[in-house]
Amino acid sequence: MYILIPGIIVISLITFMLGWIIHARAEKSKVNSAELKASKIVTEAEERARTVVTDSEKRARQLRQDADKAANNIKKEKLLEVKDEFYRRKQRFDEEVKIRERDVIEYEKRNKQEKENIEKIKNELINREKNLKELILECEIKSKEFQTKSKELELTQTEYKKLINEEKEKLQKISSMSEDEAKKTLFNSLLDQVKLESAQRLQEIREQTKLESNKIAKNIVIQAIQRSAVDHSVETTVSVLQIQSDELKGRIIGKEGRNIRAFEAVTGVDIIVDDTPEAIIISGFDPFRREIARVSMERLIEDGRIHPARIEEVVEKVEKELYEEIIQVGEQTLLDMGIQGVNRDIVTLIGRMKYRSSYGQNVLNHSIEVGHLAGIMAAELGLDAMMARRAGILHDIGKTVDRNIEGPHAILGYEIAKRCKEHPLICNAVGSHHDEMPMEHPISVLIQAADAISGARPGARRESIEAYSKRLEKLEAIATSFEGVAKTYAIQAGREVRVIVECDRINDMLQDQLAEDIARKIQEELEYPGQIKINVIRDRRSIAYAK
Repeated sequence: MYILIPGIIVISLITFMLGWIIHARAEKSKVNSAELKASKIVTEAEERARTVVTDSEKRARQLRQDADKAANNIKKEKLLEVKDEFYRRKQRFDEEVKIRERDVIEYEKRNKQEKENIEKIKNELINREKNLKELILECEIKSKEFQTKSKELELTQTEYKKLINEEKEKLQKISSMSEDEAKKTLFNSLLDQVKLESAQRLQEIREQTKLESNKIAKNIVIQAIQRSAVDHSVETTVSVLQIQSDELKGRIIGKEGRNIRAFEAVTGVDIIVDDTPEAIIISGFDPFRREIARVSMERLIEDGRIHPARIEEVVEKVEKELYEEIIQVGEQTLLDMGIQGVNRDIVTLIGRMKYRSSYGQNVLNHSIEVGHLAGIMAAELGLDAMMARRAGILHDIGKTVDRNIEGPHAILGYEIAKRCKEHPLICNAVGSHHDEMPMEHPISVLIQAADAISGARPGARRESIEAYSKRLEKLEAIATSFEGVAKTYAIQAGREVRVIVECDRINDMLQDQLAEDIARKIQEELEYPGQIKINVIRDRRSIAYAK
């Protein structure tokens, strides 16, 4: 019994130890498995965290890239806008610089020319001073000689006066007339004789020249006029613009008139918005500014946006287009006339003629007509027709010069042609067509004649009724101021004056002299285009009655 108890205790201890060992191992395996699970969970969590971080980094990178692209695009757009604006301003600046460079070059040329002129004048003055000194010496010598001769003359004069007085006394005794009466009768008889002789001689010369030149001249001029005359009388101060409805007038005027004020300030013309249905009037003396205003207003009405900023933009654009059109018109005109090798500045000035008028006559059409007339007449006379056409198209180029430059348009045109290296013959024809300088070639005479034909023909130019009536009255008054004139009539729009004379006071010979005297006085006292025919009529009628 006592032996079994310790055995049981030993067995129980052994079993306890075995159970404890088994339990410890089981617990250890559980701990290990838990650790394995925990490590798996940690690794999975770490992997998930890594994937989340990588995804967020990718998204951040993508967002950063998108933001950089958008920023670059905006930057490029702004740079393009800045470049465009820079190029626009640079272009304007270059144009202004070119204009100023031209002005500077012209100014330098003028200064150089003025210096050369001053040098010439200086040299001339020095030469004149030398000549004066020589003349003074000669005069001193001659004055001494003159004094000696004058004394001799005094002696001879006293003797001569004595002889004259003696002869006068003898003549007065013979004729029983005073000295003044004798002078008067002698003068009157000599005057009548001279008039008769001059009238006879004048009639002979006229008959000779008429036989040789009248037919040729008439044929040349008539052929030239028939082949080239056109109607080109134009409006001078206003343009009427048709609009779709009267509602547009309010938009053109704008709030408190701001649109119309802005338009007038930019274009330099006056806009008249009155009760005229569906129309506005553009008024201005400069045809070029008026055309800019007309085209700009049409564009603004068509566009529908009418406000000061838009007005300024449209006017600037239209002005550039019209300047380009001026060059095209000049080139086309020269091409139509068959003229080549013309300076670029002259081409521009020819284009400007389209927007210039003289007495209501368009300067470009007038110049084209003068060129054709001169070319036809030159060909008829065996002269250079191309040279005549070239001079004709350029003869009024001085009218396109800026108003700040003073001087007659013929001289201004001469200076332009000379500066642009035109032929001296053409320069002379341009400068002499209004007798501002002497003519050096027959083509200069043809240009003057063609200019007079183009300006004087019916319908070419406009004249106010008041000026027209005054001119006719003045014509009739000049003709009636002569002795022996009974009645005068100004006919054919003042291009002919018919003078009826008293037949008992004016004979056939004095009739021609009277026509010349009236024509001369009209030339001196009146300004008129073309020529005026003086037709003197001497009518003698014999009437008898049979009773």
